Amino acid sequence: MCSSSKAGYREGITAGKESHLQQGFDDGFAQTGAPLGREMGLLRGSASAILSVLTSEVLLPRPGLNVIRDSLIQEARAIASGLNEVRFSDVAPPDLEAVQHAREHFEAVNEEDRDMDVELGEKVEGKRQMESLEDAMARMGAGSMASEDKRGRPTREDVVVLTTRLKALAEKLELPLQINLQ
Repeated sequence: MCSSSKAGYREGITAGKESHLQQGFDDGFAQTGAPLGREMGLLRGSASAILSVLTSEVLLPRPGLNVIRDSLIQEARAIASGLNEVRFSDVAPPDLEAVQHAREHFEAVNEEDRDMDVELGEKVEGKRQMESLEDAMARMGAGSMASEDKRGRPTREDVVVLTTRLKALAEKLELPLQINLQ
């Protein structure tokens, strides 16, 4: 590929990205980002509210619950901690279209142009290294899901389990909690 062809290719890629960037953002935000953010916010807020009720001086609805209050507090803290460890990247579905585009783009670029991909790969690797460091720091803290569970990052299934536990805790406390996972 001659240098003018390479420049034209790059300009075409840039123009294509700019023309589709906003629409892609809008679609991703509306279909994935906002619903997941809302769901995780509701779960975290509900866990925090239940923990607040349990640690307050308010008597619980059933007298027998006051006897086991410490174990209920421990469960609420474990749920809240687990939910707080979940990142968007842990539960968001992969963008298959973006993955396919990246593969096609990588295959289409010759050896001289692979520097762009290497630079992007270095940025992604830097983000992964930072997340690994955050995970290591979290494992040093008490009550961390990561320290109890050697599997690694939380998954969507972990969120479902935490949600089930949160609903069960809310039922014990006779608190209304209506969260429907999507």
